[in-house]
Amino acid sequence: MADSGILKRSTILIHGSIGMPLAIIGYPLVVYLPPFYAQEVGLNMALMALVLVFARITDVITDPLIGTLSDRWQTRFGRRKPWLVMGVPLMLIGTIMIFMPPEGVGIGHLLFWTVLMYLGWTMVTLPYGAWGAELSNLYHQRSRVVASREGYVLIGLFLAALAPAIVQALGARYQAGQTEGFLMESAVWLFGKDGELGIGYGPILAVMAWLMIILLPLTVLLVVTRVKEAPSQSVQRTEWKQGLRVLKNNGPFKRMILMLLVVVTGESFRNALSVFFMQHVIQIQAQIGLMYLLYFGVGILGIPFWLLVGKRIGKHKAFCMALGISSASILCMFFLGAGQLVPFAVLFCVKGFCFAAFQFLPLSMLADIVDLDTARSKEHRTGLFFAIGGMAQKMAMALGLGLSLGLLALVGFDAKAVEHSANQLLSLRVLYILGPVLLYMTAFAIAWKYPLTAARQERINQWVVRRNTRLGRTAG
Repeated sequence: MADSGILKRSTILIHGSIGMPLAIIGYPLVVYLPPFYAQEVGLNMALMALVLVFARITDVITDPLIGTLSDRWQTRFGRRKPWLVMGVPLMLIGTIMIFMPPEGVGIGHLLFWTVLMYLGWTMVTLPYGAWGAELSNLYHQRSRVVASREGYVLIGLFLAALAPAIVQALGARYQAGQTEGFLMESAVWLFGKDGELGIGYGPILAVMAWLMIILLPLTVLLVVTRVKEAPSQSVQRTEWKQGLRVLKNNGPFKRMILMLLVVVTGESFRNALSVFFMQHVIQIQAQIGLMYLLYFGVGILGIPFWLLVGKRIGKHKAFCMALGISSASILCMFFLGAGQLVPFAVLFCVKGFCFAAFQFLPLSMLADIVDLDTARSKEHRTGLFFAIGGMAQKMAMALGLGLSLGLLALVGFDAKAVEHSANQLLSLRVLYILGPVLLYMTAFAIAWKYPLTAARQERINQWVVRRNTRLGRTAG
């Protein structure tokens, strides 16, 4: 990293690459895991929702602990890098056992391996996020760093949508009797079950697991060997409990955390019901993989647009704009019926275009908040800030997932049934449309008056630089 805070393009691109495998595991946990365990494994949907929420609650302990330790732990390899290396094996074994479970597994299997996988996830994502925030102290450079990472996230999500579409196509060919050839035999060996290749959610999760096995170690190795960490800037050490008290007095941070809780809950709520909505209301199960392929493909195209909008009107107002457009597109879906593939695809793509803003703008805003804390406390607690932010996101994901599946079970919707009553389908439609929109509009109200603008962040950064210069240090 240059002293000016201007980063090489290669540094930004390499550092962001870990976002790709993280996305490949993240989205299927919400989109494909619930219907797989409900329809194909046979777990009770309400109990499964409870287990997934409980697994996320463990982050209340692990997130602040690992975030604080990664701020303090000085090794010859750095503060952040060792955590990434240690977290990879835990993530991989947990993913394999969740996405490719053996026969006859129960709710205990899902709970144990999900908790282990989330521990590995925390060990990778929190130090990685803090590392990215420390690469530059410039407002718009941080947007580039986060946008690069989230660009890789969208590429990962695009792969996560492309792979199921390919596997479903191969499964359909296999079911039609085309079982010969090297490609088909390889697919059966990698993604099949009992020597056959089906068209359910099991093969989809299996292909996700294989993508993780290949991409996560490769990208982590590339980043830890090619990207330097920023030097520690702390001049004192603060106990994490004291750090939490400091965070309570940080107004922009409290507003940011509340905004994250609400919007991520809305996203998770909608994501958990999307497959059910497409399968039973719009009745386009064969095109679900294609819909997500379009969704994330358009999302990738949206990154430059939201970067430009954030630069022109501010990150928080660009975020509000994305919330408004997303809400309008979802509300229009209320009037769609069975077989209306093209209208649904258009509206789904509009939501996908806004998804890019949901991904990188809040994280870039969180990096700016660290400067405010540094100016006040004379300490660099990036890891702690990202730990609390990450914990809020994870809790919101669990809340949205548990709430949506719980409400779906409460209205009597049976995921294993082939036919559903008109009232059950109406309940699913109402939950899918109104649930996330209400949450998005709440997040809009919270974000609109966000106080940390580009001009204010620049003043804070200049003040910190002048102070560091007086103290004889080089600002990183």
